[in-house]
Amino acid sequence: GMQSHLQALLSLYKLFCPEQVTITLPGKMKTYFKNSEGPWKAAITAVRQRNQGTSPLTQAVFLGTSQPQSRKRKWNAQLVIPASSTNTNNLEEGREKNQVSLYSTNESFPVEQLQTFPQLLQNIHRLEFPSQMGSVLTNPLLLHYMNCVKDESIYLRLYYWMGQMLQEECTWCVVDNPSEEEFRSFLETVYKAECFLQEGFSACEEFLYKTLPLWDGFCCRSQILRLVSWIPLSSFSDIKTYLYDPLAKLFFTSSIYFKCSVLESLKELLHNWLNCNVIQADSEFSL
Repeated sequence: GMQSHLQALLSLYKLFCPEQVTITLPGKMKTYFKNSEGPWKAAITAVRQRNQGTSPLTQAVFLGTSQPQSRKRKWNAQLVIPASSTNTNNLEEGREKNQVSLYSTNESFPVEQLQTFPQLLQNIHRLEFPSQMGSVLTNPLLLHYMNCVKDESIYLRLYYWMGQMLQEECTWCVVDNPSEEEFRSFLETVYKAECFLQEGFSACEEFLYKTLPLWDGFCCRSQILRLVSWIPLSSFSDIKTYLYDPLAKLFFTSSIYFKCSVLESLKELLHNWLNCNVIQADSEFSL
């Protein structure tokens, strides 16, 4: 049977080569391959450096990562739709064929050729998602598809990719990461996708719960508080421990503007919860 350590190892393979791992892995599992003392050591070091005036508080380490990983790749490269992994060899052949062949029921429809909403409707059961799931966030047609077709594999792939990206690029949880503007833009893209889908991403929820205790309340403030407004409804103990308590510490020591921003975010959170419950109640009533 599947063992927890094997599942954790397979999840890493599925993150980088999702087409090679065909089995379904649980969306939430125990985290391995980490140093549990990392966040505490990072917080202590950051406070010491801040008091000495040599480094800002945002220089922390996330999940025991003492050094940032290589940043040679272009940061936003994964938000552009590439050729589908299994269709790369057949893409040129398909372009040479008659246009009618694209609508053949025996072939999959590559997303790089998806341009209009009528195309989406005609090929909704034959779409092949790209190997880089981040490109879905910036494509309204693919977000429409996610809203209409609840495919668990798509959400799992997006969960693995987004969780890794948020962990690696968080500017207050990675040492010597100067790309705050790029990270802010990425958070804005995630927020717009959540608004489009009218639901929050589970990877984003886990990221907020892990990083809010380390957040200084200043870096990417607007984007973080917007993402907070899409946290799904859960038990009160979890909400209090992972959301209210970290925000309360910042709330009582920050400016009036920050206090108003937090209250506005919590108001939007309540509004989204109410809308979600109304939709669920209407669907149950119709059944």
